[in-house]
Amino acid sequence: MSTMSRSRTSLSPATSERSTLPMGASAEPDSPEFKPLEPTREELLTHFFERFKFYTSLCLGTSAILAVFAFLFLIPFVVEPAIQTILAEFAPEAGICAVSEHIYAETLTNCTWASCREGCTTTHTKCHKIRVNLARRPFEENAPVPNEWDATDLKFLINPEGCGYPPRVNCSEFASDYAGKKAPKIFPCYYSMTRPELVVARYSWDTTIRGLILALVLPTTVFVFSLSVLAYWHCHCCDRACNRRVHAESFASKEDSKLLCELDEDPSDDVF
Repeated sequence: MSTMSRSRTSLSPATSERSTLPMGASAEPDSPEFKPLEPTREELLTHFFERFKFYTSLCLGTSAILAVFAFLFLIPFVVEPAIQTILAEFAPEAGICAVSEHIYAETLTNCTWASCREGCTTTHTKCHKIRVNLARRPFEENAPVPNEWDATDLKFLINPEGCGYPPRVNCSEFASDYAGKKAPKIFPCYYSMTRPELVVARYSWDTTIRGLILALVLPTTVFVFSLSVLAYWHCHCCDRACNRRVHAESFASKEDSKLLCELDEDPSDDVF
């Protein structure tokens, strides 16, 4: 009984406190002679790392989830239009266009297509329909109106998607700039090599490629990085595999590396 009581005393909370009394003296645990042990530098660093690991893991997990939703959101708004624009193969140099017809229509029946739409996911009951004549030769300032056109009465869109969001896209201003009273007789436009009926007012190869790369690379990079760090910190199998590789590289021969892997696979070595 004395041995068991002594062992229990040694495991009591009083062992985490430092006594200032001389050896052999005794005092009550709540007496001022007892002073709590100050944490060591290693303990402080361990505690700090654990808190840092917890909050960083929380942020990385949130970032990975947001990256997935951002990628799904960018597919219909950036990725798909950019791919369609690339497949359309617009001419690098702007051609010459002139408005042949402008109709302002209302109701869903009359707005089956529109040169401009403010919002790519909504159906509009009011729309501007602009058709143009096209000359497939480079546009020059102050050039005369061509006598002959390569194509006539083509649908004229504000951009390859035919839609956008304010303030970048304003359909009233677009209609006024190209089909208003003060609109020029001829203006630059971009035509497609693979879709002869497609003519747009705004097109930029660099902007299209930049938007596609950013929409694909940024969410993917954030997701892969976050998932890799979380797997390294919290996946026991990944951590063990990484440590096994580090130890295996320190051996000179393949036999030693094989022996080390066999020892790692032995379940009797898993102490913890």
